[in-house]
Amino acid sequence: MVEIIIVCLLGYLLGNVQTSYLLGKLIYKVDIRTLGKGNAGASNALESLGFKFGLIVGLVDVLKGTLAVILAKGWVPGEIGLQYVAGFLAVIGHVFPFYMHFKGGKGTATLIGMMLGINIWMGVGGMLSIICFTLLSDYIAIGTAVLVVYFIAISQWFRHGDIALAITVIMCALSLYKHRHNFIRIKNREESRVSRVLFKKNRS
Repeated sequence: MVEIIIVCLLGYLLGNVQTSYLLGKLIYKVDIRTLGKGNAGASNALESLGFKFGLIVGLVDVLKGTLAVILAKGWVPGEIGLQYVAGFLAVIGHVFPFYMHFKGGKGTATLIGMMLGINIWMGVGGMLSIICFTLLSDYIAIGTAVLVVYFIAISQWFRHGDIALAITVIMCALSLYKHRHNFIRIKNREESRVSRVLFKKNRS
């Protein structure tokens, strides 16, 4: 029980490592949450501060989710449910960091890292799904919606159990809720298209 509590606590604390916020303060002397879409996620970092900055943020955010699951695997081997719990808490830590008044990112990159930690092929499939549907739709929110539905389906395909089902459904609902404004902007044709953001940053 002590190991389980420690793993869960570490997962949440790992999620609290807000790369875009910390590096934004250190390098640009700005709170990333005051820019762009107003959150501390990798996509907002890319759109607001450029491709290289966004890439670094995204990679670290992925690593947080992967490391949380690896810790769960090492400390309590064979407990697939605990791996989901640890990864989930890393996502929660990213979305609701305690030292930032619980206002963080949207958790997509950390969720991908969680998937990679649970099963490498599951994670690769997740990355392909979000990349393909983001490119097809030109909206990251659409790619993310496909990703979270994929996570539910693939977890059941691998028969990871009831805990996995509950957590993936909760994560899907949380992600869709956090992206609700993006979907409204897409409907109103006000959302930034990925191609335009990348083209703009490459030209700048």
